[in-house]
Amino acid sequence: MLTERQRLILHAIVDDYIRSAEPVGSRSISKRGDVGFSPATIRNEMADLEELGFLEQPHTSAGRVPSTKGYRYYVDHLVKLNEADENEIGMVRSFVTDKMNQMEQVIQHTATILSNLTNYTSILLGPEMFSNSLKHFGLVPLDQNSAVAIIVTNTGHVENRTIAIPDGVRMEDMEKVVHILNAKLVGVPLVRLRSKLYTEVGQELERHVDRYEQLLQVLDQTLQNDDDHRVYMSGTTNMLTQPEFKDVDKVKTILDLLDETPTILKMISGLPSGIQVRIGTENDHKAISDCSLITATYAIDGQSLGTIGILGPTRMEYGKVIRLLDLISKDMSVLLSRWYK
Repeated sequence: MLTERQRLILHAIVDDYIRSAEPVGSRSISKRGDVGFSPATIRNEMADLEELGFLEQPHTSAGRVPSTKGYRYYVDHLVKLNEADENEIGMVRSFVTDKMNQMEQVIQHTATILSNLTNYTSILLGPEMFSNSLKHFGLVPLDQNSAVAIIVTNTGHVENRTIAIPDGVRMEDMEKVVHILNAKLVGVPLVRLRSKLYTEVGQELERHVDRYEQLLQVLDQTLQNDDDHRVYMSGTTNMLTQPEFKDVDKVKTILDLLDETPTILKMISGLPSGIQVRIGTENDHKAISDCSLITATYAIDGQSLGTIGILGPTRMEYGKVIRLLDLISKDMSVLLSRWYK
């Protein structure tokens, strides 16, 4: 457990290093008005913090830089989330609100705005189902216990899924189900199918079909959307402007990784809700072991639809980025819920 003095000094070192990208010495920390300790005292504490693994000392410098452990402690315990400029927040929010009827454009431009505001690389994962709606639902019996559900979208995409028919459900009931689904769900965006299933469709099934609860469970699984995502990216060359990435080969490995869409999907899809921060070697890929990746998910009715991520150096403005992602992901969730009612 760090002492209050060590926490204060670590906070100052990380802040200074984020701003300068240069190793931080005791004298520069002592000049800060919020520290108030002598250079000798700070030097001793810096040595202790280095021994504890929170700081590292580059061979060519007398100053220290934060380690991955130091950044992790900073993010978990010290970072202030009020560092994002309110004008910047307003810029993104107003764009999202104005363009809600063009969801794909919202995602693309949000990626651009975030990369411009942070000077890092932004990655947005957005489902293709925003603009897709149900055109037709069909059912082809295979035998008494199974059938093939046919889902056709307005874009012409056809998907076939084999479903198990619950015991005791007659084929006449399944025909009623098909009629009700087409009457209630045709034209409904794919992102809203499951929520409509438990409201309007569920009420109709209860009135007209036996064992409707078991059928609802089957239909819920049938109408689940696969993780069919598009990746939108902006500011991939921003890495070139960061002092720690002057090594061309290092930057090339990062840019090569960003070109691998399946790898990016694996990195940022299926994450828990809320803000996730992975620092340095906490990332799975060696190419970004000197980077931090901060992500936030957005959702409708509890169903995660996509992820917003910012990739930058470990010397990242964590407070600003976390606040931006937190606000924007929540705004997108709320506005999406309103739009796709």
